[in-house]
Amino acid sequence: MTGQRASVGSVDVPTGHFIGGEWRPGSGETMSVLSPIDQQELTQVAAGGPDEVAAAVRAARAAFPAWAELEPIARGQVLDAFAQRIRERKQELSTVETLDNGSLLIANQKRIVDRAAHNLEFFSRRALELSSDVIEGSVVDNHVRHEPAGVAALITPWNAPLMLSTWKLGPALAAGNTVVLKPPEWAPLSCALLAEIAAEVGIPRGVFNLVHGEGARAGQALVGHPDVDRISFTGSVETGRRVGAAAAANVTPASLELGGKSAFVVFEDADLEQAAKTVAAQFNNAGQVCLAGTRILVHASIARDFQARVLEACKPFKVGDPRERGVRVGPLIHPRQLERVSGFVARALDAGAHPLLGGSESELGGLYYQPTILANVKQDDEIVQQEVFGPVLTWQTFEHEDEACELANGTTYGLAAVLYSGERARAERVASRLVAGTVWVNCFFVRDLEAPFGGARQSGVGREGGLHSFDFFCDIKNVAIKHDSFTGEAEAADG
Repeated sequence: MTGQRASVGSVDVPTGHFIGGEWRPGSGETMSVLSPIDQQELTQVAAGGPDEVAAAVRAARAAFPAWAELEPIARGQVLDAFAQRIRERKQELSTVETLDNGSLLIANQKRIVDRAAHNLEFFSRRALELSSDVIEGSVVDNHVRHEPAGVAALITPWNAPLMLSTWKLGPALAAGNTVVLKPPEWAPLSCALLAEIAAEVGIPRGVFNLVHGEGARAGQALVGHPDVDRISFTGSVETGRRVGAAAAANVTPASLELGGKSAFVVFEDADLEQAAKTVAAQFNNAGQVCLAGTRILVHASIARDFQARVLEACKPFKVGDPRERGVRVGPLIHPRQLERVSGFVARALDAGAHPLLGGSESELGGLYYQPTILANVKQDDEIVQQEVFGPVLTWQTFEHEDEACELANGTTYGLAAVLYSGERARAERVASRLVAGTVWVNCFFVRDLEAPFGGARQSGVGREGGLHSFDFFCDIKNVAIKHDSFTGEAEAADG
């Protein structure tokens, strides 16, 4: 099937690499793609390595000059067509994404596919606003320009491959770069459909390339390639370190969005009903969300009342097949992830943690795990300090604002935080003290594409979103023109 096609949930999906506008089988090696829903094989895709990566980078480099020279409005028209076709194929993309990574079918149908399309549309329009800024000086006028960097390597994770691929593709392509996308090996199929859609809408050959493969071979070859100009990576801290080391060898700018262990702080004057519902929402996507507020920190005076509200809010979170109506928590992605989550919880229980909710694998078997909240944990416990990446929350209390901030900041991560308070002054004061790239106040997971996104500490390096994405995917050039240095229009034109 490699280099050809396979039927996945009655959707016809390409299974090869997409290089230079053509589907290629590569070396003939393959990777099995299993559905987390039932652990049955969906298909096999090509397993690339250095040779396929080199071919994709060559194709991207060859296509770069013509794509970069297009006016932003022309590139935007192609991206708008890309977005429209994504919406037209919503049902296919939703079906494949659910089968491939176990995310809820209704979430893909109602939100995720539309957001993927919006990512492309937003950045195609934002690129039109990248006019040359002029900084007037005493001797020169500085004309600051955003110019495409070249070939961008894009590496996306398995928890949201469709949405996060377009989050990277949008600004990279709108800025005038060409790209090589490396999908996650555990969930590569929606990315393959994106490549097919790109070809359908007329993205020129070589502008969008895709290479399947394991991180240790295809991923490492891509981030270490000397002809790659930008690297945008989303994934674990451990892999991020390797990406950063490879990028450093070639002095390649890298944007790294890594793991999180975000605090969810609830003060005594908060809207407890709404806060409790938001705590329950941390179990979305089976807790496989880097931004999730997994450390619940509650003012001691309301702990008992709030605990009851949280447990009530969690009752509708039914575990099961993500295609079924009413299911709120699907499977974990892979047996290795189930082993990871189960191990974290088992060790925490052995250390004295007490389950307020769940605490074990689901009776359904397979890769299903119960939504779990663990109390009686200490700040230096592994379960509090390390990212679990599953439906597991911890529960701690605090007595005052300083203690809340100390607990919230007491890990090596700094991706996000959630804060509930009824007092604006307190919310702003505490938010300013929290070490996090994003702090949500009285809400969660509201992502404005214009806003910067990224992490502090070990949660990452750099920011993307809005102009920040273009600052990353572009070379920023300053043209300093001396005042009154031209003698006439002809000389100005020559200059």
